[in-house]
Amino acid sequence: MGKNLNKVSTAGLLIALGIIYGDIGTSPLYVYNAIISGREVTDNLIIGSLSCIIWTLTLITTVKYVWLVLRADNRGEGGTFALYALVRRQKKWLVIPAMIGGASLLADGIITPPMTITSSIEGLKELPIFYHLQTNTIVYIVLGIISAFFFMQQFGTASIGKMFGPIMMVWFTMLGILGVMHISDDFSILKAVNPYYAIEFLATYPKAIWLLGAVFLCTTGAEALYSDLGHCGRDNIRVSWIYVKICLLLNYFGQGAFLLANRTGITVTPDMKATLGINAFYDLMPQWFIIPGVIIATTAAIIASQAMISGAYTLISEAMRLNLWPKLKIRYPSEEKGQLFIPGINTMMFIGCVGIVLYFKESSRMEAAYGLAIIVTFISTTMLFANYMVAKRVPSSLIYLFIVAYVVIEITFLIALLEKFTHGGYITLLIGAAMFIVMYVSYRSRKIKNRYVEFVRMEHYVPMIQELSNDKTVPKHATHLVYMTSANNPKEIEHKIIYSILNKKPKRADIYWFIHVDTLDDPYTCEYVVDHIIPNDIIRVEFRLGFRMEPKINLLFRKVVEELVNNKEVNIYSRYESLERNNVVGDFQFIVMEKYLSQDNELPFFERIIMKFYFWLKEISLSEERGFGLDPSNVVVEKFPLIVAPVTSIRLKRIFHEEHHQF
Repeated sequence: MGKNLNKVSTAGLLIALGIIYGDIGTSPLYVYNAIISGREVTDNLIIGSLSCIIWTLTLITTVKYVWLVLRADNRGEGGTFALYALVRRQKKWLVIPAMIGGASLLADGIITPPMTITSSIEGLKELPIFYHLQTNTIVYIVLGIISAFFFMQQFGTASIGKMFGPIMMVWFTMLGILGVMHISDDFSILKAVNPYYAIEFLATYPKAIWLLGAVFLCTTGAEALYSDLGHCGRDNIRVSWIYVKICLLLNYFGQGAFLLANRTGITVTPDMKATLGINAFYDLMPQWFIIPGVIIATTAAIIASQAMISGAYTLISEAMRLNLWPKLKIRYPSEEKGQLFIPGINTMMFIGCVGIVLYFKESSRMEAAYGLAIIVTFISTTMLFANYMVAKRVPSSLIYLFIVAYVVIEITFLIALLEKFTHGGYITLLIGAAMFIVMYVSYRSRKIKNRYVEFVRMEHYVPMIQELSNDKTVPKHATHLVYMTSANNPKEIEHKIIYSILNKKPKRADIYWFIHVDTLDDPYTCEYVVDHIIPNDIIRVEFRLGFRMEPKINLLFRKVVEELVNNKEVNIYSRYESLERNNVVGDFQFIVMEKYLSQDNELPFFERIIMKFYFWLKEISLSEERGFGLDPSNVVVEKFPLIVAPVTSIRLKRIFHEEHHQF
C-alpha cells in the first residue's frame, strides 16, 4: 500500500492538498491580526515578525516535519501513536509523551473548527453593508456551520472528499495571487527573508518573546502532515508542500507590505480596528471580491476542521487498539480505507466546539487557547522521534543536534504561549488534561489488573477438560464453547477460565475454543495461527491484528472455522446422534468474562481512585462483547470479582458460649 502511495501523481498531490494542509493553510486568516493586535504598526514589528514567521515555517514545518519526521513511517502510517508503536519496545516511559501528544492533538481538534470558521466569517465586517455586524450574529452563523458540519460526519466524506483537493488548490492559489498583488506596496518587506531581522526583532523589540505566541500560529497544523502520512504518502506531501509554502509566504509578504504602506504609525486598538475596519488578511481583497473571498475562506476552514476531526477519529481508534482509550462504537460510513466515524467522539467534540464558540465569541480571543495544545504535541513528537533516531542508529552527534535545536525552539514557544494561559490558554490545557486522564486511567488500570490475572499451565487441566467433555452425566452446555483469553503464551490460560469450565457450573462441550487477539505494532496486519492442543477437542486460535484493524472477532472466527473445515482439520457438526446423521452444524456459544471491582480489596488510595474511574468509564463505554465485535445473540457474559489486593488483616475473634449446667 505504502509503495503505491509514495509515487508522486496529480491525484496524490490533490488528495494531499485536500486532506493535509487545511489547518496550516488557513493560518494567514489570523496570524498577522494576532501580531498587530494592540500594537503600533512599525517597520521593526512587521519585518521582524515576518522574518520569524518565515523561519518558524522553515525550521519546524519544513525541516522537522517534512524532511525529518516523515521518515518515521510505520508501514506507511504516521501520527503520534504510529510513532509510539515504533519505539515502545525501547523505553516503558515513552507511553507518557505519546499520551500527552495524543491528548493535545484531540484538544487541538476541538479548538481548530471554532478558530478557523470564526476567522473566516469575520471577514464579512470588511463590507460596508455588514460594517456593524454584531458579534452575536457571527456566533450564530458559526454555530450553524459547526452544527451542520458535525451532523454530516455520520455520512462520511467519501463523496465530498473528492472536492477538497480542488477547493484547497483554489484557496492556495488565491493566497498567492492576493500576496503578489500587494508585495509592490512596499518592496522593503522582502528583507524579512534574512534571519538577521528575526534575531534583531527578538533582541530589540519590547516583549518580543510574547509575540512569538502569535507567530507560532503560522505552523499549527504541521503535526497533521505527519498524522495523515497514510492517506497521501511521503513524496506527495513533500512535493505539494513546496507549492503550499510558496503561496503561504507570498500571502504573508503581501499582508506585511500592505500594513507597512497603509497602517504605519497606527496603534491597532479594538476601537481603531472597528473604525478603520482593519483585518490584515481581508484588507488584501478588492471590495467586489470580499463575498466570494469569505465563501472560499469558510470552505477552506471547514475542510481544515474536517482534517482535524478525521484525525481525531483515527487517533482514538488507534488508542483503543493500544489499550489507551475505553472501547467505543466505531462505524464505517464508506468503503474507503481509513474512513471511520466514532459517534461518542463526534458528540464530545461537537459539545467542545460549541462551548469554545460561546465562551470566546471572537477569533482574536480564541488565539490564546489555540497554540498551547499544538506546542505540547510538538514537544511530545520531538521526544518520540529522538528515540526513533536512536533505534535507527543515527550518529549520536546528529541526535543531540536535533534534540538541542528543537527543545530550545519549542520550549521558547511554550514560554511565549504560557503568557496567554490566563487569557484562555487554560481552556486548552483543561481539555487536554481531561483527555490525558482518560488515557492514563485506561493504561494504568490495565497494569493494575494484570497484577491480579493468574495464569495456569494448560497441560495441567487438559485431561480434566477432556474427561468433562466425555462425561455424559453432565448436561451439555454447547457443542462449541468459545472463550476469549488474554494469555500471550499458548501454553497458558487464565485461571478464571478454568474455574468457569470446571468449577462454577461445569460446562460440557464437544469442542473448546480459546481465542487470543494480539495487537501488533504495524498498522494493517491481519493473520492468524491455529494450535490444535487436542485435535477436535481443544483448539486455540490467535489473531494477529495491526493497531489500525478493527477486531471483528465474529467475522474473523467464522472465516477461520470455514478454512479449518475445508482443510478437514475439525469436525463442527453436532455430536447429538439424530443431528449428526443429518449433518447439522453444532451451536457456538461465546463466553465473555466481565470484571467488576470487588469490595474485598485493600488498594492504595491512588490506585483505588484509578480503578473506580476505570470502572465508571467502562460503564459508559462499549461492553466487552461489542468491543470484540461479537454477536450478542450467542454470547454469555459471566461476571467475576476483580480482587487486586485481597484484604488480609481481618480482625475477627471467636468466642464460645458459656454453658451453665444446672443440676
